[in-house]
Amino acid sequence: MLIIYIAIIVILPILAQCIRTVIETNVKPEGFVSVIPGVFSLTYSENRGVAFGLFQDGTVVFAITTSIVIIIFAILLFKNYKKSKLFATAAALIIGGGLGNLFERIVLGYVVDYLSLSFFPPICNFADYCITAGTICLIVYLLFFSDFMKKDKKKIEQNDEA
Repeated sequence: MLIIYIAIIVILPILAQCIRTVIETNVKPEGFVSVIPGVFSLTYSENRGVAFGLFQDGTVVFAITTSIVIIIFAILLFKNYKKSKLFATAAALIIGGGLGNLFERIVLGYVVDYLSLSFFPPICNFADYCITAGTICLIVYLLFFSDFMKKDKKKIEQNDEA
């Protein structure tokens, strides 16, 4: 089963770079392509910051931070992939998305964003949505399937009894 998670980690950054190349070739010259008018468009944007364009021009710090997070999730994945498919999927999505953005940040000095939804103002990219999906899976895992919340609940119950 580990091979599936490794495949996700390898395929996602490759797919992210393929999509970026298509966007740079077809959208960058125009800057904007409406896909579903008023709802969804492809908008070329060079993001030199982090999420939502915050903290501009911190490429080295962001690359180091991203690398550390990727290493932590890789260690957790290899230690825990047999315990939970949901956790392993979350970790693989976060690692794969992180690698996609890390590659762009190192090679280009910025991340190319292009997915623009009218009801969600920040322009994002495929890797961002992989990280977001992985984070949602991780939260669901922590809240409903792990011992993480059960330990806190036991502590609260013990304090109530005292």
